[in-house]
Amino acid sequence: MSSDRAVTSIAVVGAGPGGLYLAISLKLRDPSLSVVVHERNRPDDTFGWGVVFSDQTLANLKANDPRTAATIEAAFVHWDDIDVHIHGQTIRSGGHGFAGIGRQRLLTILHERARSLGVDLRFQSEIADIRALDADVIVAADGLNSRVRNENPEVFGVDIDVRTNKYIWLGTTQAFDAFTFAFVETPHGWIWGHAYQFEPGASTFIVECSEATWRGLGFEAMDQEQTCRAAEALFADWLGGHALMSNARHLRGSAWLSFPRVTCSNWRDGKVVLLGDAAHTAHFSIGSGTKLAFEDAIRLAQALTDGGDLDAALAAYEAERRIEVLKLQSAARNSTEWFETMDRYVGLDPLQFTYSLLTRSQRVSHENLRLRDEPFLTRVERWFADSAGAPSTDNPPPPMFAPLKLRGLTLPNRVVVSPMCMYSAEDGMVGDFHLVHLGGRALGGAGLVFTEMTDVSADARITPGCAGMYRPEHRDAWARIVRFVHAQGSRIAIQLAHAGRRGSVERPWGPRADQPLLDDGWALIAPSPIPWSDGDQIPREMTRADMDRVRDDFVRAVQWAAEAGFDMIELHCAHGYLLSSFLTPVSNHRTDEYGGAVENRLRFPLEVFAAMRAVWPRDRPMSVRLSASDWVEEGLTPEDSVVIARAFADAGCDLIDVSAGSTTPDGQPVYGRMFQTPFSDRIRNEAGVVTMAVGNIYETDHINSILAAGRADLCALARPHLADPNWSLRAAAELGWRGIQPPVQYLAGFAQLARNLEKRQQAGPI
Repeated sequence: MSSDRAVTSIAVVGAGPGGLYLAISLKLRDPSLSVVVHERNRPDDTFGWGVVFSDQTLANLKANDPRTAATIEAAFVHWDDIDVHIHGQTIRSGGHGFAGIGRQRLLTILHERARSLGVDLRFQSEIADIRALDADVIVAADGLNSRVRNENPEVFGVDIDVRTNKYIWLGTTQAFDAFTFAFVETPHGWIWGHAYQFEPGASTFIVECSEATWRGLGFEAMDQEQTCRAAEALFADWLGGHALMSNARHLRGSAWLSFPRVTCSNWRDGKVVLLGDAAHTAHFSIGSGTKLAFEDAIRLAQALTDGGDLDAALAAYEAERRIEVLKLQSAARNSTEWFETMDRYVGLDPLQFTYSLLTRSQRVSHENLRLRDEPFLTRVERWFADSAGAPSTDNPPPPMFAPLKLRGLTLPNRVVVSPMCMYSAEDGMVGDFHLVHLGGRALGGAGLVFTEMTDVSADARITPGCAGMYRPEHRDAWARIVRFVHAQGSRIAIQLAHAGRRGSVERPWGPRADQPLLDDGWALIAPSPIPWSDGDQIPREMTRADMDRVRDDFVRAVQWAAEAGFDMIELHCAHGYLLSSFLTPVSNHRTDEYGGAVENRLRFPLEVFAAMRAVWPRDRPMSVRLSASDWVEEGLTPEDSVVIARAFADAGCDLIDVSAGSTTPDGQPVYGRMFQTPFSDRIRNEAGVVTMAVGNIYETDHINSILAAGRADLCALARPHLADPNWSLRAAAELGWRGIQPPVQYLAGFAQLARNLEKRQQAGPI
């Protein structure tokens, strides 16, 4: 299609909400346009029940077409509350600002508005060849099962991820006064309903469960009528005698579905453009499918009527909308996975379970919940503080400032300075830099300060600048730092490690950063003779004698760490260093009892841990850092990491420090906010162990949301603490929490900071 060709005619395939709203938006902007909408079904055919709108979606509609928005709003059923029913309890949270409308009512409103603007609506119009349509631009708005898209999957770069749970859209005449989640435990697993009213005396009732539960309950063999009756029995407590109904008679069989997550790398093929569910889908649990379709329609209408270069306008439409779609799809993926792994959370207290459900997509945060429903959030915070053993007060602390007890160690709060290599030691000896660096973070209010990775022998270092614990002088240097940290009321842990195949390289700065040492290097050992990369030294495969020496080096380091006064000790089994190299099949190709199955690969790290635990004081806790995924095919999996975490817990580990990746240069992590927290969530709630989350956690909201939802018990921050040693004190001031005690020397400054922040919050945005 020529870029300079004027667009005078547009054909839309599909008369769902997205296609109709595009037609309306086009005619509003240019009444002279010829807009024809083709729909294979009749105007009164509909296969859904209700549609959910947020306040923001309605605001977007008002800005685009106030008349249509007003008509839709007049038909709304509004609610603010969400009810969660589980374990015989009902937990209510308010302030959520949603509205429902019947899908058929919505379509009727859009039909009438489109006709009034001159849109040509053609129902029962089956398009055999879309390219035969006589139009300058053809928009495929033909829904989730788009024929246009599926006939050319390679052109549109179609990726369809069919999710594991089964669900069915049903309706009922029961009127729910809140968005209702009802969870029912059966002998075959959990099943639950998503229910909301969309018009007086009518509600959507979506039933969802795992495939195993679906089969176990016999739904596989039921038709739609039988399914409705069986579901009525399961959810009788909430239906009040009202029936469940299906309007999917066009579907053969039971009408149960598995949700397909659709993404397309390209939304355009010549004059054919995809819109709405044809281009992308978002799981029903976040109720954003219609929102995305409407917003696509508004932006595409702008692109087609702006009068500029058409190719550029359509490219801009796709680029802009793709960003917004990815945000929603990311949130939808989080929500989908929460429901797919719901078994992890049913053991939580009902209040915490509800909090976890409400924050599952990461679109609703801790402080956002405070704005929506402060009494609910205060209830959550009070429950969390009481469970943590915090002193009883009228104003409970935010979760990040609740204590945590690990054996005989009580941390005053749950903010941790993550272990960060500084590469500033001399022959393993830490000095004034480390005193100021670690001491400054202790002064800044963190509940626990970790040393950097500290190596148990000279040949266990990554670089010549790495810290060590392999000479008595190292113990004494560390003892000086420990004494200072303790004097500030903080706690300190030492992370002990062996670099393995990642050793004998330059510091990570300068012209030869991370390259093998040219002078004064050392020989490397590893489970298998596999170098870190092609340019790195090939390590020697470890013998039993090597294992014994390494184990003994760790034991000696532990003994000196105890003498230095450390509160906790961590064994580093992550990021491709020696013990991590045993755990991952990427670097462990051994054929003896230390290779092969995960239980064998785990054998030597467990031997080391057990030997360390035996000489470490019983009242002091130990942790293990794991890379929960290699981020590569055929690598260590999250499932493996649950097994590994359980094994360490059984051996006496008190905390799993959950990281991921950096086990091979070939890893392909998926970055984002809190991107490693799902691994912590899984290990904590499947293995039943205390965990620490790390990885792009940088806001108080992140920490409080993670902790309150039961996704981790501690949160470690690295770069935020590099940027601001007083990060925890500043966070307390921002949250208005006065329970933290700054050093007496800093009290005046902290008080002023708190006052200034309070004034700024009262003033609002400038």
